[in-house]
Amino acid sequence: MPGKSLGAGSAGDNYLVGHGNGGYRVERYELDLSYRLPTNRLAGTATIHARSTQRLERFSLDLVGLRVSKVRIEGQRGVRFEQTQRKVVITPATGIPADTEFVVALDYAGAPVPSSSRWGTVGWEELDDGVIVAAQPSGAPTWFPCNDAVADKASYDIRISTDQAYTVVCNGHLAEHVTAAGQGHWRYVQTQPTATYLATVQIGRYTLDAVNFDGVSGVIAAPRALASRVETDFGPLGRMMALFQDRFGAYPFDDYTVVITPDELEIPLEAQSLAIFGANHVDGFHGSDRLIAHELAHQWFGNSVGLARWKDIWLNEGFACYAEWIWSEHSGGPTADTLARQSRRSLAGRPCDIVIGDPGPDLMFDDRIYKRGALTLHALRTAIGDPAFFRLLRDWVASYGGATATTDDFRRLAAGYSVSPLDTLFDGWLAGTALPRLR
Repeated sequence: MPGKSLGAGSAGDNYLVGHGNGGYRVERYELDLSYRLPTNRLAGTATIHARSTQRLERFSLDLVGLRVSKVRIEGQRGVRFEQTQRKVVITPATGIPADTEFVVALDYAGAPVPSSSRWGTVGWEELDDGVIVAAQPSGAPTWFPCNDAVADKASYDIRISTDQAYTVVCNGHLAEHVTAAGQGHWRYVQTQPTATYLATVQIGRYTLDAVNFDGVSGVIAAPRALASRVETDFGPLGRMMALFQDRFGAYPFDDYTVVITPDELEIPLEAQSLAIFGANHVDGFHGSDRLIAHELAHQWFGNSVGLARWKDIWLNEGFACYAEWIWSEHSGGPTADTLARQSRRSLAGRPCDIVIGDPGPDLMFDDRIYKRGALTLHALRTAIGDPAFFRLLRDWVASYGGATATTDDFRRLAAGYSVSPLDTLFDGWLAGTALPRLR
């Protein structure tokens, strides 16, 4: 059929209809950008290294609010493109055969703004004096053309130039920083596969402090005025890293960066090898230990082991929530069992009308997914015992790290760690609305 040669304008995830694109997979993004803070002007070139999964007479990329001026495909002349509100549709001069590497470059510019979604605004957003990018789940196209599909992971090479008074923080390690003619030029390299929603840019008047988190190179980027509170509140990060490396396996990236914005944020945010907190999350009295543990745990669960589809988001949030409980019992707080029973009592007083294994897009960030997902893991831990449970978590990360996975993948893996069938346990917690009891 002729239509088979056209890249579909959606990745087929019914939680984010119209997002992502079929017909190819991205292997690498190279972003060369300049940004002017006074006018909120972003301009640059995105060079995308991809591989076709079918013959392409046409394909699309996601981009919102920014205008493309030129498109090039390496080795071709006469490439055409058109742009809609959410897509850049590209027609090569010559069709791209299936299973073929190709490179497409797009020049684009504009004033980036957050994208409206059913979960609020997401993506590129101006702070009082800087920029934050919080892209989960669909905000990546607000700052670069991409295949915004949760399962399409790629490496990144990000160059950004801006006023030299500002610090730029992106995913990966800082490969270069030079100043010239009043501009700061920053380059970050992220070699590990990264989903588009986990790519980020943070710009602010930050100091960069190098730290060591249990053998993992780290950076804390924060306003100087918050330095003493940040030092106190993030002091336990090294011990958290040690615990999680013992429980989940080696930290999956080259380094870990923490950004604390001068603005208050509603919630902390995870990105690949990076977490972002607001000024309200540092009080100098360890008031955010739970949140700090949660965001660190996402580096294993959600970032290294990624989602193959958004319906399985409990694999991200349930695991990160359970890591909070693991940290609590390790650090002298309430045990995981105590916290699990408290959470179950709390959930019992709320509507039992959510299936966390497939909650639907409107409820994919509902707090009950976090808590009931964590309870699923606690029920599993109780059923198979601590030694098998933590071997399972390490095996989960080792088996699917750098890739994507589904609930079915986890259930199959867990079955090998139990002498009894686990179907009733998983079905009760993940596939039904009724709230099971804990043993």
